[in-house]
Amino acid sequence: MDATQSLRRFLTATILTLLLTSPAASQERATLVADKLEIRDNSQLIAEGNVEVFFQGRRLTAKRIIYDQKAERLNIEGPIQFTDESGDTVVLASQADLSSDMIEGLLTSARVVLNRQLQMTATQAQRVSGRYLQLDNAFASSCRVCAGSKTPLWEIRARRITHDQTERQIYFDHAHLRLGGVPVFYIPYLRLPDPTLKRANGFLVPKFSSSTTLGTGIKLPYFLMLGASRDLTITPFLTTDKARSVTLRYRQAFTTGDITLLGALSGDTATRDLSSYVFADGAFRLPAGFGLTLHGETASGPAYLADYDISDTDRLTSSLDIMRVRRNELVYGSLKGIKSLRSKENASNIPSVIGDVLWQRRLTGFGGQGDLRFGHHGHMRSSVSNTDSDGDTVPDGRDVTRTSIGANWRRDWILPGGLIETILGETRLDVYDIAQDPRFAGGNSRLWGATGMELRWPLVRTDKNGTTQVLEPLLQVATAKASDAVLPKEDSTLVEFDKASLMLLNRYPGTDSVETGLHANIGLSWTRYDPDNWSLGTTLGRIIRAEDENDFSIASGLDGVTSDWLAAFHIDSGYGLYTAGRIIANDALHLAQSEVQMEYSTNRLALTSGYIWSIADAAEFRSENISEMVVSTGYELNDYWHLKASNRYDLTANEASRAGVGLRFKNECLLFDFSVSHRFTTSTRVQPDTRFGVTLELMGFGGGNSAGPTKMCRK
Repeated sequence: MDATQSLRRFLTATILTLLLTSPAASQERATLVADKLEIRDNSQLIAEGNVEVFFQGRRLTAKRIIYDQKAERLNIEGPIQFTDESGDTVVLASQADLSSDMIEGLLTSARVVLNRQLQMTATQAQRVSGRYLQLDNAFASSCRVCAGSKTPLWEIRARRITHDQTERQIYFDHAHLRLGGVPVFYIPYLRLPDPTLKRANGFLVPKFSSSTTLGTGIKLPYFLMLGASRDLTITPFLTTDKARSVTLRYRQAFTTGDITLLGALSGDTATRDLSSYVFADGAFRLPAGFGLTLHGETASGPAYLADYDISDTDRLTSSLDIMRVRRNELVYGSLKGIKSLRSKENASNIPSVIGDVLWQRRLTGFGGQGDLRFGHHGHMRSSVSNTDSDGDTVPDGRDVTRTSIGANWRRDWILPGGLIETILGETRLDVYDIAQDPRFAGGNSRLWGATGMELRWPLVRTDKNGTTQVLEPLLQVATAKASDAVLPKEDSTLVEFDKASLMLLNRYPGTDSVETGLHANIGLSWTRYDPDNWSLGTTLGRIIRAEDENDFSIASGLDGVTSDWLAAFHIDSGYGLYTAGRIIANDALHLAQSEVQMEYSTNRLALTSGYIWSIADAAEFRSENISEMVVSTGYELNDYWHLKASNRYDLTANEASRAGVGLRFKNECLLFDFSVSHRFTTSTRVQPDTRFGVTLELMGFGGGNSAGPTKMCRK
């Protein structure tokens, strides 16, 4: 555009601004820009060529506009594009007759685009009160239609479509849903939220399911707003096998946090038996930097959660936690309640109430750093019996409280040749009070301390081709001693011997047991870093003791004067494949434990697999070997189709416990999800079950689910 044309457009905009602005509305100025301007009869203004009108945040572009000042009307010739003040609504038309403020009028051959997703098309559209847009004999769709095709993947045809821009709702009169051009559903009246609305009263996407336990059914959730910070979702579930259920989800946000309550009431119309569950979650910010989290679980029956596909948990856990984390300090408090759903477990014989308090402070001094800890623990069983009735050697009603205070410290030195020397120590005092157990009745205490010296010698070699290798011998000599105390062993039954615990002074995970005696932890690690971005590493180690003073289990690999060998490895291809594992075996290469985990991911494939094997061990309450494999995979067949599958297989029992397959399609206008799963596990309470699920969602309504990739058209 040359200087003359620019000046002409500027003068046109200035003149029309004065003409369109009345004295009564001097604060509401309209601006017009055009290539050519003509004034007729001192009341009619004609603008032609690249016409643009700006008024109260609205923008209109057209080929030609005739403004009649007396009638206060705009006659517009297209192609026309109108954008509202929010930018969420774009109207395209071939011709329009509008009021001067563009809030009333008629548009011909109109197409409305909402939030760049949903399109509504009609031969004519009427704009009313600046709030409503009415389209007669219209259809709506968010699907892209390529040249040479007139049929979208789905569309809703209606006698009239009304868009309420204030409430952000779309109303359909006599609506027909068509899939691939085929009518599949009719409803006289339909209301849906437009794409810009994230919360609105109304029905959500239904889900169809079929189960051998419950039969074929449908879930139809209804969302109800109770205010700006509260909502309720009501989901009835009806099946062909006379199972009836209604699920309620209540959410509320507060200034300092939020809560969610989820529950259901279910029943069989034939037996009239009722079942229910309630889950609760919440998180809040407290004064002085503390945070509060809460979680609650309750269910009326042991098989109810599994039968209704709510949860696979076999123990209900409720908790209340308060925590504050600072740079050098941790304050933590927890109260838990546990209820068992296991068929072979008496709920009154396991700890049903557990409380913990912990204060931990990081300290520096004497050239090193350490921690000071104070803790209190208690657990209580609901049984009042002081005898064992279920054969686990634990009195049914044993209750325990414990107060502990401990500290640790370490300091490193770098010696000539790159050798790293470390001096470390740890001590802890535990004071117990045990009730309802004749063997440990009353108070008891134990003082434990350990000290050691550690040597590490990282040797680094870099080849001419850029390959780097790190070889690091490890040696830790430690001694530990504990005062004489006979204490029940409850939280240290499962001990892990792995790369992380190889150089620890105490490998027991709990507090009721401690490692004692003189022992040497020896190891050797080697890692190779390749310039092609892959790496390989392995660690070999074992523990040698002066004498066997501990009661580690056989499966842990730590029992005896000389422990089993630990061999850990990892492989990182640098291109999506990562594998890690460990093997625990004796000198004769008889395995105690082994496990392998593998992850592989590309642009289209995600694969996760794991295998674990462990010998039977009465100390870990296992009468049989464990041999189990888990596989989970997802594969993008193309930009729209996604396949996923999972399987958990027990190689000892030679049967799967659960398997599932899912298929999902998602593009710019449609989400289709199909899944099938089978539960093989059988017990006196939970039976095998096969379950199918189907979900179909039309994209473009509401702001919940994001759209998928847009359909590509062939040229």
